[in-house]
Amino acid sequence: MKESKIKIIFFGTHNFAVKILKGLLEAPFISVVKVVTQPDRPAGRKKVMTPPPVKVFALENGLEIIQPESLKTADTEDFKADIGITAQYGLIIPNHILEAPTHGILNVHTSLLPKYRGASPIQTALINGDNETGITIMQMSEGLDEGAILKQEKLEIETDDTYLDLDKKLAQIGAKIIAQTAKDFIDGNIVPQEQDSSKATFCRQLERKNGKIDWSQNNAQIYNLYRGLTPWPGISTSWEGKNLKLLKIKPSKKEIPIGKVLAEGKQIFIGTGDKSIEILELQLEGKNIMDASTFSNGFKIDGTQLL
Repeated sequence: MKESKIKIIFFGTHNFAVKILKGLLEAPFISVVKVVTQPDRPAGRKKVMTPPPVKVFALENGLEIIQPESLKTADTEDFKADIGITAQYGLIIPNHILEAPTHGILNVHTSLLPKYRGASPIQTALINGDNETGITIMQMSEGLDEGAILKQEKLEIETDDTYLDLDKKLAQIGAKIIAQTAKDFIDGNIVPQEQDSSKATFCRQLERKNGKIDWSQNNAQIYNLYRGLTPWPGISTSWEGKNLKLLKIKPSKKEIPIGKVLAEGKQIFIGTGDKSIEILELQLEGKNIMDASTFSNGFKIDGTQLL
């Protein structure tokens, strides 16, 4: 007798979630019966209504989709399944929905819990200069990332990894392990392990102001800020009263006073708390993206500028 497939309801919105959903669809013992994603949102300067990446992928694969503005008053009957899986969904899932699937809902979290509970674990690991992170498959609960752990897999963070690099690598790990973890949990082959909340650390929702550079920090701190906050919200400083986005940078061993801007040939350096940062690509408020040479030619850098 052929074993019936596990019926899954999937909650997700962003590109990371697309990879997790793809991993579920590729598992022969999984049937994704419904996809829950955020509503279409206005995007770009023209504010064109744009579907989230998960919706686009779900439509391409003929999956049923719902896009509630909120789940607070949602009917539990719409969320019946063997188990739910969530990955970067972005909306609060209330307790009555968490309990709607037979085996509850599992979350694919991008840190080694209980470290970095919250909204920005990838960015925070990079900003803090961590050399290791990973994926945690956990049971969802009403508390913030407090649920019991089913599986963890570690990942080494490389020196020049940015948010996009790490997001991609972690998505590959999550996609590889989520389907089998869900099956093993339903089959009773995994005993959930409660988190040690005394070891919990937290990360916050990011804002544009988090990307403002403090040039008194050292090279590593500023470069790590860039790694964690690129592409959004990005890192920036001020230039003659205007916002200056630094789109590509790298550490330099050149010793320059804190905040001093120095142009050498086609290169631009800015002094930090220990050495300096080389600016490779930047964008001044109201201007197009420029490389260092173009910016240096268009804006006089005479060694007197301090940021």
